[in-house]
Amino acid sequence: MSTADTPATAPVPALDPRGDIVDLAAAIVDIESVSGNESALADAVEQALRAHAGHLTVQRDGDTVIARTDLGRPQRVLLAGHLDTVPVAQNLPSRREERDGAEVLWGRGSVDMKGGVAVFLQLAVLAEDPPVDLTWVFYDHEEVAAADNSLTRIAREAPQHLMADFAILGEPTSAGVEAGCKGTMKLDVTARGKAAHSARDWVGDNAIHKLAPVLQRLADYQARTAVIDGLQYRECLNAVLADGGVAGNVIPDRARLTVNYRFAPDTTPAQAEAHVRELLEGCDVEIEVTDSAAGALPGLDTAPARAFLAALGDGVRIDAKQGWTDVARFSALGIPAVNYGPGDPLLCHTDDEHVRVDELRDAVATLGRWLGVGD
Repeated sequence: MSTADTPATAPVPALDPRGDIVDLAAAIVDIESVSGNESALADAVEQALRAHAGHLTVQRDGDTVIARTDLGRPQRVLLAGHLDTVPVAQNLPSRREERDGAEVLWGRGSVDMKGGVAVFLQLAVLAEDPPVDLTWVFYDHEEVAAADNSLTRIAREAPQHLMADFAILGEPTSAGVEAGCKGTMKLDVTARGKAAHSARDWVGDNAIHKLAPVLQRLADYQARTAVIDGLQYRECLNAVLADGGVAGNVIPDRARLTVNYRFAPDTTPAQAEAHVRELLEGCDVEIEVTDSAAGALPGLDTAPARAFLAALGDGVRIDAKQGWTDVARFSALGIPAVNYGPGDPLLCHTDDEHVRVDELRDAVATLGRWLGVGD
């Protein structure tokens, strides 16, 4: 193949982590990185760190970028942000606009969680002499199955990269602290029947109808609220997908519900599965767990967490994390972790995803004070 016939390699978009945080966040949002397509953004983050952060040791592991200080400090703090987003829904490129008197940055990933990634990338460059050693992790495949998450692989193959005394996930929390997280589980609930012509249904057995008692039990279900260390974790159990049938004139011989269970962090995945099976006992269905991940207890009583909260000040809002985040992975490694980042979590995955500009600036300023930036 001649040089002229060789496909051109797209240039790595340049990021300026020393510039304005909103411009940096917009540039990161504009690099499309739906799960499985994070390479371009990982390239850009790696290039920015190598060009602007000589105080960091930078390494690449697949589409995960890890950067760390080695200053001999008595404690190490890890700050992690995922590079991927859910699919784009006509919400790229980004734009800045005014909402209810406040300037916002609109676009896919602005909240979940490229705003947090921008904050961490800028501080990774600026925090040259922090009071603790730092590990920065920019990772891929968070928005998909737990087995595909790169932190799963790194925790299994190279856990030393994740070792720390305390960890912060840059998940959106409206710049408050959200402690711990709920566990998550997906289950396939399958009913079997017998196919027949719909004009002679008495010779068949309708699998879709067999799901009726399952749906009724889920509709009637009263989820509990667990109070742990003064924080309320509200459980949720819902049918989220349904499929079955092959044609409009055929009695279906198979039907399936996908059930999603978000359970409090005082419950193990085994206990969560047993609870769902008990709830659906007597229904003529098969139940299979297809994905699960444990939650994480708050961990706010540990010394590093108390020091972080003290640095944020008395006015910081502290809530329970109502979703699942990778704080659970760090909890499993014995590392206390919290969620802290810009953006309203209620806007995650929405078509109107947008982050307030003042939250981006406040997150940089607050974390920067803790990390000695500007001292």
